[in-house]
Amino acid sequence: MFVRKKKNKSGVISVQVIDKSSGKYKVIKTIGSSSVDTDIEMFYQQGVDYISHYEGQQTFDFSAQDFKETVKQSIRNISIEGVHLLIGRIYTEIGFDNVCNDLLKQLVLIRLSHPASKLKTTQYLYRYFSIDIKEDRIYRYLDKIYSDYKEDLQQISYEHTKKVLGGIVSVVFYDVTTIYFQIDNEDDVRKRGFSKEGRHQNPQIVLGLLVGVEGYPLAYDIHEGNKFEGHTMLPIIDAFKNKYDLRKLVVVADSGLLSSSNVKDLQEKGYEFILGARIKNESKSIKEKILALNLEDKSSAVIPKTDGTRLIVGYTEKRAKKDKHNRQRGLMKLEQKIKSGKLTKSSINNRGYNKYLQLEGDVNISIDHEKFEEDASWDGLKGYLTNTTLTKQEIICNYGQLWKIEKAFRVSKHDLKIRPIYHRLQKRIEAHITINFIAYKVYKELERQLKLKTDNMSPEKAIDIAKSIYAIEIVDPTNGNVFKETLLLNDEQKFLAKLFEF
Repeated sequence: MFVRKKKNKSGVISVQVIDKSSGKYKVIKTIGSSSVDTDIEMFYQQGVDYISHYEGQQTFDFSAQDFKETVKQSIRNISIEGVHLLIGRIYTEIGFDNVCNDLLKQLVLIRLSHPASKLKTTQYLYRYFSIDIKEDRIYRYLDKIYSDYKEDLQQISYEHTKKVLGGIVSVVFYDVTTIYFQIDNEDDVRKRGFSKEGRHQNPQIVLGLLVGVEGYPLAYDIHEGNKFEGHTMLPIIDAFKNKYDLRKLVVVADSGLLSSSNVKDLQEKGYEFILGARIKNESKSIKEKILALNLEDKSSAVIPKTDGTRLIVGYTEKRAKKDKHNRQRGLMKLEQKIKSGKLTKSSINNRGYNKYLQLEGDVNISIDHEKFEEDASWDGLKGYLTNTTLTKQEIICNYGQLWKIEKAFRVSKHDLKIRPIYHRLQKRIEAHITINFIAYKVYKELERQLKLKTDNMSPEKAIDIAKSIYAIEIVDPTNGNVFKETLLLNDEQKFLAKLFEF
């Protein structure tokens, strides 16, 4: 079985569960229909959940009617058990059970297994886990997370991360993303700004995330949606360093956070740093030195700067091919726009590949091919600005780990469905972020343990298998005793149970 999105003549998308086991497409269930993207994705997830539940059901054919009735009366409950046995156990091992009651645990587990709005969360908890929690209770609990538990939960996450990393955190990676809201009006924190998701019409917040080596989460903070991302870095790093009384930190961030004021502040506060450098924006003399390097594949060079920092310039043929491809594709799009006459005023700027446009007279627009060819000399070059004493290779290697923070955002947005956020109050927005922060921490620990136990299973697959493991509660009709049996029905389920000893 699989979930299908079918577009109707009206333009509405129908989400259906389809069976093709007989060779023909058979509609098992229509989950819902909508033209709204968020609704369609919600229906799609419900379809996936339906298949998991449907395939987990067992059909019994009893010949004796009395026996059938006895069994029906004896079965008290059937619910998903694997999620608690797998990620519930990891949640406990990290130490989150020591802070607050079981409700937070349920919210984190459901976020990892069946991410949805708070209303859908209550439905999923009841439907799949036989846990009856009212929506109002969850909203009140969000207020408690914000007021009582937020700092303690981050402390537990930090202590566990420090233990995993060998007892010390000396290198941190910082990046930001934007998270939009399904509202029209702005307020003190939800504001329209540059959206990394292309949702410029929606108010948003800026989320800053600090992670350690291997992408383990350390701290987070939220900012107004129109705040320049470069101004978000120092406050969270300062707070993190002071909270845990750290003497030395090496800060790694990409070029989007690089500004002269940021570099100056980092130096004045005694931080070491590795920042992505905008080498084309360097002074004329530095640019001349860069272009005179003639680097070979996977080689690098150091260019000292007058402010005491060093500029590391690396070159790879792989990056050169990618840069060339992107330039040519950008040029081709501009040429197509000119030929079609669809070039608008919005194209007359110096952003991206529009810099190749050349104005001749009042209206004549052409391609500046000379500028295009000049840019070829930069293909394959990447710059890193640092004040550390690390070697070139160590600097490039450390900077290369920034992709793991990008993965953190990808997991949070895609797998945990952190956005869109529907909360209005800032304290509930922050509590929602806290739940996702904890969920991502549990995800990373699951990923780490899987790497130690097996080399070919992803956290996503492990969670999917866990969602298919059900438990049945049966009442003994002779004495009224209740016992529960976990059903391990296939090789995948048995393999996962053996890996984690449940």
